[in-house]
Amino acid sequence: MKKILISASIISANFAFLGQDIENLIQAGVDLIHFDVMDNHYVPNLTIGPLVLKSLRNYGITIPIDVHLMVNPIEPLILDFVNAGANYISFHVEATNHIDKLLQTIRGYGCKAGLAFNPATPLSFLEYVMDKIDLVLIMSVNPGFSNQLFIPSILSKISKLNNIITNNNLNIDIAVDGGIKLENVGIISKMGANIFIIGSEIFNSSNYSLTIKNIKSKILDNNI
Repeated sequence: MKKILISASIISANFAFLGQDIENLIQAGVDLIHFDVMDNHYVPNLTIGPLVLKSLRNYGITIPIDVHLMVNPIEPLILDFVNAGANYISFHVEATNHIDKLLQTIRGYGCKAGLAFNPATPLSFLEYVMDKIDLVLIMSVNPGFSNQLFIPSILSKISKLNNIITNNNLNIDIAVDGGIKLENVGIISKMGANIFIIGSEIFNSSNYSLTIKNIKSKILDNNI
């Protein structure tokens, strides 16, 4: 069984207190911090860049940071995020004509490389690059905004991906991003996901520790 990881998506955070908020999340038991990087071009929203990540590292945040690039072009930003302190970098298949090259570039800088799939994007893009991937990020909402509802048809996509990885005996994490709540995290886990990218369900709660504990409990109940 792959390690279960809870990744807190800071798109839902209060940026006026971001450093302290992330310290609180670490104390509460999150495993990763998820950076949604949007350029108001690939997706219709504008969020954060490498300066914010670097500022958090300078503040003293050492937890692994997972950067999700929803941008086009991708290439100019990879080294900026590497230098800022990223541990994972994922990008969308539609945003480049050079998937293989970018995956190799990310790994060459010492980061884990991820490939992200929008809800309607087929998994066939994986066919010739699976040996260069550490993480597949399945979007369970259309990218661009937080507080969207989970798309139920994504469950079969997660299951299909899990079968591909298992049948090929590969060590690839399956991350799911969008609309994950306490009531659906169990079935998402059952389909094969092991990284759960969660924003509003955590940040809108009054008790981070209790919320994360309950989420992990739901996941473990479905993996017994």
